[in-house]
Amino acid sequence: MRDYRIAVFASGSGSNFMAIMDAIKQGNLDVTISLLVCDRPDAPVVEKAKQAGVPVFVFRPKDYASREAYEEEIVHQLMKHQVDLIVLAGYMRLITDKLVKPFYGKIINVHPSLLPAFPGKNAVQQALAYGVKITGVTVHLVDGGLDSGPVIAQKIVEIQDTDTEETVLARIHEAEHQLYPQVIDWFSKGQIRLADRHVRIEAPNPS
Repeated sequence: MRDYRIAVFASGSGSNFMAIMDAIKQGNLDVTISLLVCDRPDAPVVEKAKQAGVPVFVFRPKDYASREAYEEEIVHQLMKHQVDLIVLAGYMRLITDKLVKPFYGKIINVHPSLLPAFPGKNAVQQALAYGVKITGVTVHLVDGGLDSGPVIAQKIVEIQDTDTEETVLARIHEAEHQLYPQVIDWFSKGQIRLADRHVRIEAPNPS
């Protein structure tokens, strides 16, 4: 049986990319990162992927007539690399049906709040402004809406009275780096089942 292949989409530093890579190196995640997709040629994650020997597809959105146009090329790249799962990890572009439809149920995103609370940008700022006592991390399926897809897993992060956005973000990132590889592992082992909006995680089949 061939290896389970994922594509990581990222736009920035690549901290989640490296957390996934570390989980693979440590033997905690049995997948292959077969492609990095990035919309910023100067993003640090590009060099990190190259150093790790991961194939990279980098594009400039302004070079395309529309979002659908560059997503058509992305779909071609995903098919070429036989990708089983798309992992959005700090990818700062909304995606359209051009990408969602052929891969629905196989695209996941990590968001820095306990969805459906505080979707969209600046989720930690939103949580602090609202005065909540807990926030957290959500890994969800992508359905084309704004952080609106079915929830797969969540992890709580407590907010202290002395917290700033930076201190909460540090704990959010720590939680992301623990939860995201776990969810990818469930997918690679065929444990994810989706019925309407409800995601069930089944026990792995005995080998």
